[in-house]
Amino acid sequence: MKTFRPVAFFIAIIATLSLLVAALYVASQRGAGELSWLLVGLLVTVPVLIVLGVGYRGLSRAERQVVEQAEALRQGAEAYELTRESERDAAERFRAVIDNAHDAIVAIDSKGSIETFNKAAVRIFGYQPEEVIGQNVKLLMPEPYRDAHDKYIHNYVTTGVAKIIGTGREVQAVRKDGTVFPIDLSVGEMAIGDRRGFIGVIRDITERHVAERRVQELTTELVHVSRLNAMGQFSSSLAHELNQPLTAIMNYTEAARQLLANAKIEVPPRVLEFIEKASGQADRAGQIIRRLRSFVEKGAVERAPEHLNKVVEEASMLATVGSRVDGIKVTLDLPADLPPVYIDKIQIQQVVVNLVRNAIEVLRRAERRELVIKVTKHDNGDQEVTISDTGPGIPPEIADQLFKPFVTTKKDGMGIGLSISRSIIDGHGGRIWVENNPGGGATFRFILPALPAEEAIA
Repeated sequence: MKTFRPVAFFIAIIATLSLLVAALYVASQRGAGELSWLLVGLLVTVPVLIVLGVGYRGLSRAERQVVEQAEALRQGAEAYELTRESERDAAERFRAVIDNAHDAIVAIDSKGSIETFNKAAVRIFGYQPEEVIGQNVKLLMPEPYRDAHDKYIHNYVTTGVAKIIGTGREVQAVRKDGTVFPIDLSVGEMAIGDRRGFIGVIRDITERHVAERRVQELTTELVHVSRLNAMGQFSSSLAHELNQPLTAIMNYTEAARQLLANAKIEVPPRVLEFIEKASGQADRAGQIIRRLRSFVEKGAVERAPEHLNKVVEEASMLATVGSRVDGIKVTLDLPADLPPVYIDKIQIQQVVVNLVRNAIEVLRRAERRELVIKVTKHDNGDQEVTISDTGPGIPPEIADQLFKPFVTTKKDGMGIGLSISRSIIDGHGGRIWVENNPGGGATFRFILPALPAEEAIA
């Protein structure tokens, strides 16, 4: 006999609705995937079959099966939710590792579109993630890498031959502001299901390059210092050897002057004048050599209050001998009312002679040949010497290096004169520099500090 139980029927309906709601919840968590729809089918089909069979005598057994199946489905839903939560935790931990990595990490798909851009990448490149996600990764590359990148990916995807994948190398990248900088780049391949992509680990090595360049500069400077030391020893020996013949020249010229003075013949005044000047220049050469030897040996210099315009005038006259023959117009602007400065006269004259002679050599090859030598006084009492020419100027690539040892613009120059000049001016507490003139040519300038107050009073 078939027996219909209204109470059991309603219980089956309520169980069916409850299980249907649970199935829909699981489906919503899964995103309506295949597994969720399978659960929905099971949860709906089983209670309906039971409802259809409630008229049979075995209804109580069916009710127990419904309860057992409902409990099993509930446990399965809980296990599934735990799995999903574990996956979410793992994903969050992975994102935390990526975001807190010191190196930039950029992930792209098989077409080169950026999918991941961590915090280090933001710091290095200057872009925010929303600015680059979905953009082609060649946005971060300068030429010629930019144009070739898509071809590299296409060749690898189609042929499987790796040129960059799986290796690390040094390349260049470009920041958001357009700055090109060096990086260490390591690229690896990743596969998630049927999807293919690539991960790049990027390290900014700008500081390393700066350190390497500094080491090279220091090495070069050490070589220069070694050469300067050798030159200093040679100069000291040379000064000693030259001092004796110069003394002999002075003695011979003085003897010749006396013989002519005592001779019973008429001697043209210019002859005696030239002999006296030759003796004076030999004496001056001896002083220069003694100063050079003292300077090389780091001995004490002989400083005294001197009128800078007079010092510059004497040096300029010596340096410009023969300049008129070359068609060079020399202009001296030397005020007579300047106070004295505390200097070594011979050393400062040597600086002026070096700068003026350099200018004259340049002007011999110039169309416009003008040289202006000027002394001015600053408001704080410092005095400035300027030597300006109308030559071709200083090449920009060596302008900053011009006062370093062995740097020269002359074909047969040694690159020592300006280095020594800077050392002399620095030793006087001054400063020397060069600048190109707007209308052509170059101007060398050096400043000497004012005479100390106690010296001025004395």
